[in-house]
Amino acid sequence: MAGGTRINDIKTLMENDRQFLVKMVQARMPFGKYEGREIIALPTHYLEYFAREGFPSGQLGQYLSTMYEIRTNGLDEILRPIRNEVRKQ
Repeated sequence: MAGGTRINDIKTLMENDRQFLVKMVQARMPFGKYEGREIIALPTHYLEYFAREGFPSGQLGQYLSTMYEIRTNGLDEILRPIRNEVRKQ
């Protein structure tokens, strides 16, 4: 049941805070091995590392933890329309 709750949380986030997702799609990793890479393109193992060790504070941590939840629940497709929209701008 917990997995279903996470999926519902992600769907609610998507409906209530589209701007957050747009900014997350535009965001890039500011440091480390994947510096400059889009947050949504980070490898799963890197997101899992942060889930184990702790996400950074602030906006970056919110982006990484949200991306971790999206990825681990197999919901990457929900970002496709937003990504396509952002790339057209």
